[in-house]
Amino acid sequence: MTLRIALTRTVARLPRTTAAFRPATTSLIMNRGYTEGATGGMRSGGSASGDSFTRREEAAENLYIKQREKERISALRAKLAAQRKHLDDLEEDMQVPILPTSIPW
Repeated sequence: MTLRIALTRTVARLPRTTAAFRPATTSLIMNRGYTEGATGGMRSGGSASGDSFTRREEAAENLYIKQREKERISALRAKLAAQRKHLDDLEEDMQVPILPTSIPW
């Protein structure tokens, strides 16, 4: 048996994933439970059970978003008005009367 065939057979017997090398149990340090509280975790009960600061912060965010939406809508309305004016100008240019020409017969 050549060395190449022996190495090929050895490699073929090796596990294809590293899952075979993982321990069956994990240590208790890895299973540490994280707590809510002062660490910045999520509050229980969703946004409905927030305190006054949470409600105030949510209201400020909503106000900011509404102001940005109003600015965008007003910019879009201005663009739309400019486009309408441009289309009206083009329509006026298309309706220029054609002068009759004398056709020599």
